Amino acid sequence: MTTSMQQTEMATFGAGCFWCLEAALNELTGVKQAISGYMGGQTANPDYRSVCSGNTGHAEVVQVNFYPELISFVDLCQIFFSLHDPTQLNRQGNDIGTQYRSVIFTHSEQQQQQANVIMTELEQQNLFDAPIVTELSPASQFYPAEAYHQGYYKQNPNQGYCQMLITPKMAKFRSKHQQMLKNKTER
Repeated sequence: MTTSMQQTEMATFGAGCFWCLEAALNELTGVKQAISGYMGGQTANPDYRSVCSGNTGHAEVVQVNFYPELISFVDLCQIFFSLHDPTQLNRQGNDIGTQYRSVIFTHSEQQQQQANVIMTELEQQNLFDAPIVTELSPASQFYPAEAYHQGYYKQNPNQGYCQMLITPKMAKFRSKHQQMLKNKTER
């Protein structure tokens, strides 16, 4: 069976600014596409400016369309937890507000259960200096972010924010998850 014939599943993660998470997830074997967007708020059709205001209730998220035969939801969760600090409530570094919260929006009861197990295991392993505050919520309406946000890091690697924050994270990510990466021509 070829990849194009396999069924895909969805996963949605929020880990602060979506540029880094989207860049990393798009490099993984088994990820068909990761798209930056917004989820979890009460405002219909939000835009970047309104989400950044903190008044819409939405989080910056990345929605991942993936082939579970090639990469599991559990694998994606483990990578998600390795790419941000899940102990910071409503922030990641200098990005502060509910729009930057650590969140997993689950698309099935199985995803909810698996995410709960992973979080419990991570807590028991004492990998973090504080308790995990990642929110688990059922997926709601996903709103893709504006076109200029899609593939932002790939298109703007020399931009200051990218060089200072994303490039070091991507280097660490690539080193740690090298065996899970698409080959360079697929990226």
